[in-house]
This record gives sequence, structure tokens and C-alpha cells, in this order.
Amino acid sequence: PPPRAGGAPGTSAPSAPRCWYRGAPREPGARWTEPGCRSCACQGGRVLCEAVSCPVPCSHPLPAPAGGCCPSCAGCLHEGVARAEGDVFSPSDWNCTVCVCLAGNVSCISPECPPGSCPSASPADCCSCQPAKCSFRGRTYAHGARFSLDGDDCTTCICRGGEVECSFAPCPALDCPQHQRHLGPGQCCFTCRDPPAPAGCFVDDNGVEFPIGQIWSPGDPCELCICQADGSVSCKRTDCVETCPYPIRIPGQCCPDCSAG
Repeated sequence: PPPRAGGAPGTSAPSAPRCWYRGAPREPGARWTEPGCRSCACQGGRVLCEAVSCPVPCSHPLPAPAGGCCPSCAGCLHEGVARAEGDVFSPSDWNCTVCVCLAGNVSCISPECPPGSCPSASPADCCSCQPAKCSFRGRTYAHGARFSLDGDDCTTCICRGGEVECSFAPCPALDCPQHQRHLGPGQCCFTCRDPPAPAGCFVDDNGVEFPIGQIWSPGDPCELCICQADGSVSCKRTDCVETCPYPIRIPGQCCPDCSAG
């Protein structure tokens, strides 16, 4: 305990105890780093250890050196390449951009090129090809931008080197007759209406029509036809399975009669 005020002359507080860690003494208040990046301290006779905290005040630090725990801001690591402090370089895919390493931070500057046409793109000249923007109906569009006119989704426009080109949306070819084509509200292209349901079947060029479900014989007593729901005609023949040496044939009947002798 600390000495009380006004105590006897010559009295003093007892000294803090030392720590023993892995068979070695440590003085009170001593700090050291153990393998595995753990920071240890001797406090009140006990050893307290915790992971080393590494505040990194830069955006592109170098990895920790051999035997160290914390990254270093004495250089820069950019795209997997270590750069020295003050090094000026160009990224691999940005020929017109210049970068510099300062205190672990990489700052890059791109040239500002005035807009203009692009007759030819020269790799040596960074500003040889900077397409112009388009001003159209009070709005500005970048080169290559696609947009539709206000209230007209059927027209597509594109900005090419300062000029706007507009075209109608392509429509598919229709295989239905003109009177079955329909343009719905909000649609850009015509579509085919469903054809009206057939009311019957036309069996010849004279306009003879049978209602759906009608069964008839087209002239051969062994053949029967039916008018189907889709307006098509389906016909089937009757197979006569009963035979005899001297059949009796009855007019208008398909199969011969073998029951009368």
C-alpha cells in the first residue's frame, strides 16, 4: 500500500514485484514481443499478452519485413509490385496515367484531353482520341450512350462522336394476313390476332358446310367422316371381319350379310 500522509520519516512504498516468464525474470513495466506477433508486459507480477495492433495510416503499405509484425508505409505495394518512396510509374494498362508513391499512398493523375473527333488512335498520343459528347433536346449524352426519346420507347438513339442517330425499333416479320394484325396500346410492333374459331367444316368447293360434330358418309358406305372442333375433317374406313363363301350384298350397306344363307 502507498505510504500514508504524514507517516514516519524514512518509510517508502514496497517495490513492484518482478515477473517470471518462460524461466526468465522480467522487470516491472517491461514490454517485449513474442513470436507470432504477440505483445507482452509485466504488470503487478503478472505477464499480460495480446496480439500486436498495427494501425496502418496509408493505402498501399508494404508487407511486414522478415521478423516484423506490421506493414510499412516506407514504400508502396501497387498491383503486386513494390515501389520505393517517391517512385513515379505508369500502371500496366493505363499508358496515359502517371502514378507516384508517397508515404505508402499511391496517387495517380490522368491527362485531361479536350473533346474532339477520332480520325485515328495513336498509342503514343494520349489525347488523340477523345470522342465528343452529344447535346440533344437539352440533355448531354456520352459517346456510345443509347437512349429513347421522351414518351417514345419505339425509337432508339445513340450518340456517336457528337451526333445523335435515331432509328425505329426492329419488328419481327408476321405470317398472318393484314386483317389479323393488331397494334396494342404501348406496343411498338404489330402482333397477330388469334383467328376466329371455325363454325363448321367445308367439304368441297361448292360451299357445302357441316356443323361441328356432324357424321356423314362421303359416298362410300364403308367410310365415315366427322367434322372436328378445329374445322378439320377426319375420316375412317370400316373393316369387314365377317366372311362367307356366298355373301349377300345389300345396297347402301358396307359389309355383306352372311346370316341369311
